[in-house]
Amino acid sequence: MIKPKIVSEDQRPAALNVGGFMISVLASTDETGSNEFFHQSGPEGKGPGPHFHPWDETFFVLKGELHCGVNGVDTVVGPGAMVHVPGGSTHWFRFGKGGGELLAVTSKGNAAAMFTDFDKGITWESPDRTQLIAIAASHGQTIVP
Repeated sequence: MIKPKIVSEDQRPAALNVGGFMISVLASTDETGSNEFFHQSGPEGKGPGPHFHPWDETFFVLKGELHCGVNGVDTVVGPGAMVHVPGGSTHWFRFGKGGGELLAVTSKGNAAAMFTDFDKGITWESPDRTQLIAIAASHGQTIVP
């Protein structure tokens, strides 16, 4: 049975390092039965390159600018903006000048487990692209060359 969950800012789980930006898993599919919730933050220029996965993903910008692209359409959005990425869509993002923060919500999928594996399995100072691609693929994500 799924139980209610409340996560105050001071109880937020330790952030995972995923490519130089930080992701806190606020709730996984195992905990909610459906969506996953993440707090993400990073310095200017950090964010994932082009990729796609079967789950939907929605970003709500909390601070700073988010430079992003979905299926070849690029945009820049600021605080209060929402970007929805349907499952299967090729997308990417980068935090803009001064860095940024966002809340990400994914539909039932493997993002929480994948982010945990990225944090444990990749040395981000000199990442092994083959290893990165393999970890992503094991969770249903495809990294676009």
